Amino acid sequence: MGSVLISIDAELAWGFHDLDKPPMERVQNARWGWRRLLELLDAYEVPATWGVVGHLLLERCDGRHAGHPAARNGWFDRDPGGRATNRDHWFGMDLVNAVRDADVEHELGCHSFSHACFDPEVTDRAVAEAELAACLTAARDRGLSFDSFLFPRNAIGYTELLAEYEFTCYRGRSPAQWYDRPWLYPLGKFASYTAGMTPPPLVTPEIDENGTVNLPGSLCLFSFEGLARSIVEPVVGDPVVRKAALGIDAAAAGDGICHLWLHPNDLTTPRHVARLRRILEIIDERRRESDLRVETMRAVARRTKRRAADDHGSEPVLETTKPERSVQRIR
Repeated sequence: MGSVLISIDAELAWGFHDLDKPPMERVQNARWGWRRLLELLDAYEVPATWGVVGHLLLERCDGRHAGHPAARNGWFDRDPGGRATNRDHWFGMDLVNAVRDADVEHELGCHSFSHACFDPEVTDRAVAEAELAACLTAARDRGLSFDSFLFPRNAIGYTELLAEYEFTCYRGRSPAQWYDRPWLYPLGKFASYTAGMTPPPLVTPEIDENGTVNLPGSLCLFSFEGLARSIVEPVVGDPVVRKAALGIDAAAAGDGICHLWLHPNDLTTPRHVARLRRILEIIDERRRESDLRVETMRAVARRTKRRAADDHGSEPVLETTKPERSVQRIR
């Protein structure tokens, strides 16, 4: 019996505050996209794991965060501070409450405190630890607890800290694709999305060396955009819908997991909403036709740990995962 997971990197302006030229359309539409995404998930009764940036849980801040080790290097220079009532791209407890109060039982997880990269080659351990501690403190103050962690920009690192801070699972690196070579990537990806019949990889949960469950991603739902999409869509339809359908069908027919992911700020136009609506329709159709499960990361991780304990005694078998690299330096 296969499963579909949907994980969501929910960050508002924090997802772009370190960029020289933030994509302002995505920043300005982030709240609208969040609410539209939640409405669609609830309409199709599809639960998801929402990884929220911890700063969104605050009611106010001074914009400096002097106690954070990254503050001395200018990491918070663009944080305007203030109150949630007048800085709604930097705070978002109202949006988090909307997820918590939804009819569908979504999961709330962690996406760091301020969207700092977790790659050990570019970010100190002290910064990563401060991100986890600050996010969990903000969550505790709001009566929340987090089991799942979504790495900013999918830079996998410091996984041992997740175990120390009692996270159950994280979204890990997607399995390599046949076109993941520098000389082949653009053309290979184009061919895979438009003409290929290979589904995105189904993934298997793995318990890493720290006892935390790695749930790799299968497909980013907004990974084929711009000119390429505009060229292909009039001929073969939305290439990402096509790719997602192949993955959902594979999960419905087998035992693997199709782990889809996106950001609320990906939804900036009716065209983006139409894509997501169609994918949710396909999930709902396959769920009704088969034994396909639609689950949260927490549910899959807990089942994985129970199964490992049953198979191998009280301690699960441990496997290793390989960190991936990122590009943003925070010291």
